[in-house]
Amino acid sequence: MARKAEADALWSIVGYMLSGLIFWGGAGYLADKYIFHTEYLTLVGFLLGMGGALYLVWLRFGRE
Repeated sequence: MARKAEADALWSIVGYMLSGLIFWGGAGYLADKYIFHTEYLTLVGFLLGMGGALYLVWLRFGRE
């Protein structure tokens, strides 16, 4: 039963990481392309998404 819990935790972590990158990277891309016409907000979005995802993983799994 412990292996299933570990696998579920692993997939949760992967989901947090991917969703953070996709959501915030996409928001940065859209802001770059349609609002500010710059070239660096996509990177800022990716970094913000990864930082937020790591923080959520730490909140959920790191403090146990």
